[in-house]
Amino acid sequence: MSRGHILVTPEIGSYLEQHGMRDRPEWATLRAITATHPRANMQINPLAGQFMAWLVGALGVRRVLEIGTFTGYSAMVMAQALGPDGRVVCLDVSEEFTAIARVHWEAAGLSDRITLHLAPALETLARFRALGEVPFDLAFIDADKENYAAYVDHVHALLRPGGVVLVDNVLWSGSVADPEVHDPETDALRDLNAQLARDPRWDLVMLPIADGLTLLRKL
Repeated sequence: MSRGHILVTPEIGSYLEQHGMRDRPEWATLRAITATHPRANMQINPLAGQFMAWLVGALGVRRVLEIGTFTGYSAMVMAQALGPDGRVVCLDVSEEFTAIARVHWEAAGLSDRITLHLAPALETLARFRALGEVPFDLAFIDADKENYAAYVDHVHALLRPGGVVLVDNVLWSGSVADPEVHDPETDALRDLNAQLARDPRWDLVMLPIADGLTLLRKL
């Protein structure tokens, strides 16, 4: 019997982190360092990171494309889940943010599994397509929201059939469900959610993990 919806309070969130994930010292260290950063709100939720790592392992993923890297936490957890023969290709524009990532990837022994491209992601994605980049098994999108729709289109072309995309922040702190809220980021996410719900190229599910995570499977 259903008991209804559970509001994820800070107490429930702490319980989930204590009982719903297996933390690693290097993950905790990077989270602590990032928490002191002025843009710390850009860090993914640790439960989302745990889910991503689990999904990489469950799907047997070998090649990951990440759009938006920040201080490198999501790339770290996915690279460890991939194993030594896997690769994560990261796209970002910030030397400042990713310098932190490089230090912690190196400390965790993951530098040989992660490649970073510092350039506007749309340019790098177009170049990958032109060069016929080897298809990816999974992609994670967590960058500038106004370009999410364009990122999804590029990723579709770069993903193998049956490959999976994770799109972060699709609930945007609940703003997408409030018709009174209008700003470029909220409107872009709201439009994207509506488009993906009817896009025949994908099978999808939207999950209320952290700030909302949509999973797309390429048909």
